[in-house]
Amino acid sequence: MQILQVISLLLDYPTELLHDSQAELEQIVQAAALSDAAKTALLAFISQRLGKDLMDWQAEYDSQFERGRSLSLLLFEHLHGESRDRGQAMVDLQAQYREAGLDISQKELPDYLPLYLEFLSTQGDDNARFGLQEVAPILGLLAARLAQRDSDYQILLHSLLELSEADIDLADLAKQISSEQRDDTPKALDKVWEEEMVSFMSAGNNGAGETSCPSSQYRPTEGQRRDQMVPVQFFNEATPAAAAASGVLS
Repeated sequence: MQILQVISLLLDYPTELLHDSQAELEQIVQAAALSDAAKTALLAFISQRLGKDLMDWQAEYDSQFERGRSLSLLLFEHLHGESRDRGQAMVDLQAQYREAGLDISQKELPDYLPLYLEFLSTQGDDNARFGLQEVAPILGLLAARLAQRDSDYQILLHSLLELSEADIDLADLAKQISSEQRDDTPKALDKVWEEEMVSFMSAGNNGAGETSCPSSQYRPTEGQRRDQMVPVQFFNEATPAAAAASGVLS
């Protein structure tokens, strides 16, 4: 699904590359297996966003996705938080990337949504759809929270849900998160900083002079094989039922 490459780029940190590729992005959207309404919304998103000043767009992106955890683009953060299960899930996903011929550096986090979409775009339509279905509950949660904040980024998540063909009740999710306290306010961010300052200062360096903060540029290498279809397993057999029972993941 080439359209996943487009959505991956649009969900990643904005760069001049997007401005230089507008015509190609629009052409791929027009050819995508999406409804006319979804195509119209995506094209409007591209036109509106690429018409903005790049620095303004980058500042808005930072304030939306880099403050708080509720809109994190790290998939496992919504499943495991900071538990040890997240580390093992990262290892398992990275192993599946390698099996498909994708090598990522130690600074790259395998559960970063734009990276995951870039990977799925190389795996064939059926496997890409299956991979989207695996994370559809998270995509739905992000879509609902973005809609709650009146962000046009919800368009990208709605497009992914349509491509996944998953049965996600966005109205029900919106009801479930209606009483959530926002975690991107100055007060909420100060509280998180106070709680995590000690662990951050001790764990923020890996011992080799490099911090553990991820880069925003997560891209597959040129050596990635694009002819394999390797299912990506995000959930064990018990997880869908548990997720359904709990309603909202996190």
